[in-house]
Amino acid sequence: MDHTDEYRTAENAATASARGVISRRALITRLATAQRVTQISAPAGSGKTVLLQSWITETDLVDSVAWVPVEGNERDPQCFWISVVDAIRGTTAGSKLMRPPTGAPDVDGRVAVERLLEDLDPLEERLWLVIDDAHELSSGETRRQLELLIMRAPPELRFVVATRHDLRLGLHRLRLEGELTEIRAPDLRFTPEEARALLEAAGVALSGPVLARLHEKTEGWAAGLRLAALSLAGHADPERFADQFCGSERTVAEYLLAEVLDRQSEEVRTLLLRTSLLERVNGDLADLLTGDHGGERILQELEQAGAFVVSLDAARSWFGYYRLFADLLQLELRRTAPGEVAALHDAAAWWHAEHGYPIEAIRHAQAARNWALAVRLLFDHWLDLVLAGHGATTHQLLARFPASVVAADTELTALLAADKLARGSLAEAGQHLARARQGLASLPEDRHGRLQVALAAIGLWLARERGDLPAVHGEARRLLACAEDPDTARLGLSEDLRAVALISLGIGELWASRLEDAERHLAQGIAAAQQAGRPYLEIEGLAHSAMIERLRSLGLALERSTQAIELARQHGWHEKPVTAFAYATLGVTLLVQGRLEEAEPWLDHAERAAWAGVHPAMAMMLHAARGTFELARGHGADALAAFRGAKRLVDLVVPQHALTTSITAGTLHALVRLGQTTQADAILTERDGQQCETGEMRILLATLRLAQGDPQAAADALADVLDGSIHVPLACGGVAEAFLLEAIARDALGDATAAGRALEHVLDLAEQDGGLLLFLIHPARALLERHRKSRTAHPVLIGRILNLLAQGKPAEPAGQGALRRPEENGATGRAAIRGGSLARMIPADDNTAPGRDRTLPLTAAIEPLTESEIRILRYLQTHLTAHEIARQLDLSVHTVSTHTRHLYAKLGVHRRHEAVDHARALGLLVPYSRTA
Repeated sequence: MDHTDEYRTAENAATASARGVISRRALITRLATAQRVTQISAPAGSGKTVLLQSWITETDLVDSVAWVPVEGNERDPQCFWISVVDAIRGTTAGSKLMRPPTGAPDVDGRVAVERLLEDLDPLEERLWLVIDDAHELSSGETRRQLELLIMRAPPELRFVVATRHDLRLGLHRLRLEGELTEIRAPDLRFTPEEARALLEAAGVALSGPVLARLHEKTEGWAAGLRLAALSLAGHADPERFADQFCGSERTVAEYLLAEVLDRQSEEVRTLLLRTSLLERVNGDLADLLTGDHGGERILQELEQAGAFVVSLDAARSWFGYYRLFADLLQLELRRTAPGEVAALHDAAAWWHAEHGYPIEAIRHAQAARNWALAVRLLFDHWLDLVLAGHGATTHQLLARFPASVVAADTELTALLAADKLARGSLAEAGQHLARARQGLASLPEDRHGRLQVALAAIGLWLARERGDLPAVHGEARRLLACAEDPDTARLGLSEDLRAVALISLGIGELWASRLEDAERHLAQGIAAAQQAGRPYLEIEGLAHSAMIERLRSLGLALERSTQAIELARQHGWHEKPVTAFAYATLGVTLLVQGRLEEAEPWLDHAERAAWAGVHPAMAMMLHAARGTFELARGHGADALAAFRGAKRLVDLVVPQHALTTSITAGTLHALVRLGQTTQADAILTERDGQQCETGEMRILLATLRLAQGDPQAAADALADVLDGSIHVPLACGGVAEAFLLEAIARDALGDATAAGRALEHVLDLAEQDGGLLLFLIHPARALLERHRKSRTAHPVLIGRILNLLAQGKPAEPAGQGALRRPEENGATGRAAIRGGSLARMIPADDNTAPGRDRTLPLTAAIEPLTESEIRILRYLQTHLTAHEIARQLDLSVHTVSTHTRHLYAKLGVHRRHEAVDHARALGLLVPYSRTA
């Protein structure tokens, strides 16, 4: 028995063991519901025969199918039609209709077809004629006779043609008439689940990742998977073997050699072998590597013949090989012509470089060990690749250079600095950058320009990641100067460099809390990125711009971060690190609104998109966001762990970085929540006197004093903040937190009027932008409950906050229980909405996701109102008409009228003024006159 026979015996055994276990229900359903003619066209080993046999068995069609296997290179029409007649006579329906054979020594094919049509004309039972390996019908006469039978057959005679490539049978006419069902190679590929079932049927169990890699290598090719199962069965280390499985594995190689390669002419074999080194090939490139012509025609014919060649574009000009087939071809090339491999790679490198395919050019130059060409190509295209979102690819290309080549080359040293920076190794990046700057003088004069651009860009990125604003300004000016240089303009980099400089400058200013400058430069950078056609930079700019918007308008922050995420999705970058900041900003914005359930998946997504340890500022932000999230839902220990994780990164950035204060504040809040006030006190004591006089430090001090049971000390710490003597930056949350702490302190001191006034001011601010996080960080349920009973302008908002507190159940800070004011004089703080427009009276809709209509249990006296009804109620106390209310809410008049009717029914009223009066009596509304 030769190797091919050995393979076939083993494959049949593997197939038999899997058959009946691997159910391909979707394909069998397609066959069961197919049109009059079905064509199954796919390369060798795709599972055509096995599928047909399973379909016949599972649908109980054994007596209704005439199976005709075509022998290799069938040239004799007589043999074929005798086989067809015998197969049909073997079916239940055919045995009743077909006349006995005449016994004539010569059978004319056309006569046989006419006799078949005559005998089967009265056919009333469904009968299938299956022709397997129809590509072996080499006789054009036989194919024409088969076409005649297909076109004139009675309706109950169905045809299934299995072939390695499409046959000329006039099937295009059937396709237009809707009478053709087609099943092709992609349909036959095994899914990962089917692959697992096939392997398990052979007694092979693989872990998820190894199975995924094996499935990727075989591309779902049925024979490849069965050969893998055959090889893996009983193997001592199946996981390792599966990882190494490729087209050069013995059983795979023998199959492909016998079934595909050995069947080709010498011209075709040469093309396949010499182009097997390419990821994709076209006619021009094939002609270059073979030294011949006609490459495109051969590739098209191979693809049409199903010889493991697939077209990659609609024009059928670019082609690729199945991975296992390419492995075999490369093995055969190394065996038969080892001395030609490097030269082929080198020729391919120059061709790709000349035709604008730098990544392929670099890979082939590296394979040819043409390091000089590879270095020049990578360095010249590095910035373009990075700005096009191919940072991971540049890392892979750089890693393929020998260490000795990198150490001796100034340009590669600069790229190594950029690579270390992209992976968060700021110290190493700085060292390589310094070495590259020192090597500038040793380069030829014509290479100075590009290196200076690269050094300025890398230096700018390094400074911005450290939050070193003076260095950011210096490097940005240097890069902008490069952008104006005529040599840079000739290289086509001017707009790219301008966008990089402005966006990086804005990010550096953001981390230094220079918000106005940051906003201006980010806007300019985003415009420059759009002008340059650099969506990757635009996403980065939008994400950081959203962070600034979050400090001013939560609604705009949601819009801007969502815009960045959608742009990333359009370009397939939604899993790349560039999107992590946008995800984080979106998650933090939802968190600030108190929408914890919605925020968590976005924070999770941000953590997945960001590389571990990458970009200290990004990692610090993610730790701080996670800590704040855990704090908001009352998990003090988890919050403290997250903030301490952020604290470990603080030394990698400059001391004045904007995130350091947030991390300090979060750590203190977590310690207070856990009752560890002594440690919290130590954190504040570590600060020098100048830091303690900032607004954010005063707020932290007040938080600690409240936890320690000293409300007067807390009020004293807040005094200068509340009267404006000490400013609290927007980046630190503004004064809202100070007013909330003031309300808690005054309430504990028994000053209900002052407490109500301060709390009303916080509610005013929260009503404008929907920011409810403060109430979760500083839970004060009893104070809010009492305030809701007073003449507050925000009863609905207070109800929402209390609902949030009930859902999240954050614990009161340890020690603050003693500050709860006992029920006493029942004094109320009058609503004091200072200034503003009608919009200030309307609850912000930012914390109601589109399509949601949550209900609020406002009072036991009425049925709960929906958010939509509450919004309508707010407008009813104005003089706006229904049409004007509809325009304000972006609703139809019909929708407003419907909500109004439901609102009247719940309030038990019939007129607008009655609804307003009753709502005020229930505490749902207060008069909107302003008091000082």
